[in-house]
Amino acid sequence: MTSQLFLQQLANGISLGSLYALLAIGYTMVYGILRLINFAHGDIFMMAAYFMIFSIITFKLPWFIAIIIVIIATVALGVLLEKSAYRPLRNAPRMSIMISAIGASFLLENLATYLFTGVPRGFPDIKVLTTTVKLGSLSLTVATLITPFVTLFLLYLVLFITNKTKIGMAMRAVSKDFETAKLMGININQVISSTFIIGSSLAAIGAILWGSRYPSVMPLMGVMPGLKCFIAAVLGGIGNTAGAVIGGFILGMAEIMLITFLPSLTGYRDAMAFVILIVVLLVKPTGLLGEKVTDKV
Repeated sequence: MTSQLFLQQLANGISLGSLYALLAIGYTMVYGILRLINFAHGDIFMMAAYFMIFSIITFKLPWFIAIIIVIIATVALGVLLEKSAYRPLRNAPRMSIMISAIGASFLLENLATYLFTGVPRGFPDIKVLTTTVKLGSLSLTVATLITPFVTLFLLYLVLFITNKTKIGMAMRAVSKDFETAKLMGININQVISSTFIIGSSLAAIGAILWGSRYPSVMPLMGVMPGLKCFIAAVLGGIGNTAGAVIGGFILGMAEIMLITFLPSLTGYRDAMAFVILIVVLLVKPTGLLGEKVTDKV
């Protein structure tokens, strides 16, 4: 393998890992507060891609206005999902909420299939993101180049919100002890809605960057990325934001390097995520940065 090919694939792996990391942050934040795996998170990501198609192709909006509208629409969908599927079951057994999350996922997938059909649709060509730039001997699209920086900036922003702001302090209090935080006067509903707002906005940004790399949109496009991002969150330590980003980078790098070094195993690229998860959990069951906690029943 030439050094040029290795560097090219290294850049692709970092970029793909950054996309996984963006979605994984949403998974880990919701789990950190509600102890709930939001299985519909990947489908919110899918709906954001469709929102982008309609904003630019159907309504002919400029890309910079379309991005703002898509983020707002995706956030609205995430908050609506929380209020309709999760909030009514807030005091129900854990299994009931998990079943509701799975049901919400199937609902969004089938709704998208009914509304948009199962035929793949092309993601709009946003020239600002799809333009190819030369870095020495490497050829990278702008989306590939900026995705890691966007991810790291958004990680810093999320950490700033959770560690330095009033709503972030409330989030940390709720994640530590839900009932005590409620007794202390914290508005639980506001905190949880804020978490879904952050997670859904990250999913929207991830969908825009993903569509610029893989411009085929279909109702089931969020299933496998959603599973991989859940694995990334568990890999880094579910509930740990920085861990989710690290897990995303590991999965992205492993997937691209498998294709590069072992092209005969390309068909098993999706299985690589599960193999890594099994190995890490055998060695460190709480994930790379996870803390050992006692789950309250």
